[in-house]
Amino acid sequence: MRKQITNTILMVRPVNFRMNEQTAVNNYFQEDPHLKNAEINKKAQQEFDQFVKVLREHGVNMITIDDNMEQDTPDSIFPNNWVSFHENGTVGVYPMFAENRRRERREDIFELLEENSFIIQNFMDYTAAESEEVFLEGTGSILMDRISQKAYCALSERAHEDLFIEFCEDFDCFPVIFHANQTVEGERLPIYHTNVMMAMAETFVVICLDSIDDKKERKNVVDHIKMDGKEVIRISEEQMCHFAGNMLQVIGANDQRYLVMSTQAYNSLTQEQITNIEKHCLIIHSSLDTIETCGGGSARCMMAEVFLPMA
Repeated sequence: MRKQITNTILMVRPVNFRMNEQTAVNNYFQEDPHLKNAEINKKAQQEFDQFVKVLREHGVNMITIDDNMEQDTPDSIFPNNWVSFHENGTVGVYPMFAENRRRERREDIFELLEENSFIIQNFMDYTAAESEEVFLEGTGSILMDRISQKAYCALSERAHEDLFIEFCEDFDCFPVIFHANQTVEGERLPIYHTNVMMAMAETFVVICLDSIDDKKERKNVVDHIKMDGKEVIRISEEQMCHFAGNMLQVIGANDQRYLVMSTQAYNSLTQEQITNIEKHCLIIHSSLDTIETCGGGSARCMMAEVFLPMA
């Protein structure tokens, strides 16, 4: 039986976190907080440590590793964009839009997982596409419905259609392709990652349908979700801008399901939305304000799910 969610999460603790000027060109969620970089990094570390603590307290198996100071990788806190770990022992490695994000890819992370008794059988390495200026940023770009063997992708500068289709062929899943936009200074511009407007859980999907401007594409996405028996929980574009789409369902102690999000995301939800989510599972939230403001990513971006088999 294929699993949609996992109990094991890999996270990278920041040592040099700041606003990444190379990603800000098409990540419209990033803002400059006018703080010194050392202060930003210290706040990000505090948020990271508290987040890990909360997840551990709920029985989630957390594997953490410190970022490497020498590499100057301000976005290393978001590992889900460059790597994915699959049930058949395959590791996906992905081409990154920002040059300084390519340095986040590290062999020692694979060694750490093997030390934790996980088995890596083989690699699917898509990074050669970088030389063609073609990108597909892991589970930021690709939202997998592992049970129905479908993959959803909002195309952008960081999610190339041809490479996404190649991924779907390699991982034997059906592609659901669409365009998702947000309003930036009165203009509709592509949302940089699928996982900020959509979250896939076992029995429900949280999604900002307002971001899918094309009615046919919107209907197609909803039809696929409903076809697989999942409830659609809609969020507004304003809530998406508070990272309400950037959530991840995990398994904690005693097989308990949790939907993990930031406190900002939680506070943006209506009581009705919270009730709808809690019909399916409990909610965990933690404050990630600095990480969200400077990094333009939130809870889901920070968590690389580990589905690898164990020795």
